[in-house]
Amino acid sequence: MFNNFRLDDEAKREMMDEIKKYFLEERGEELGDLAAMLILEFFADKLAPHFYNKGIQDGHEFMAQRLDDIFELNK
Repeated sequence: MFNNFRLDDEAKREMMDEIKKYFLEERGEELGDLAAMLILEFFADKLAPHFYNKGIQDGHEFMAQRLDDIFELNK
């Protein structure tokens, strides 16, 4: 569970509540805490690393562009 990062209990509870709300509103299914936690763990373990890596890549590209801008000032 959450092998790559840690979430505090408040954040987990908020995310679980959002998962339960989504399933109820979009699918008409009521989820309990265990089901919501299992879904949260799936997203955290399987999908979150892809979003994290994309954020790192985007940040790297942004910083590289800013450094290029700085070096252009050096004439």
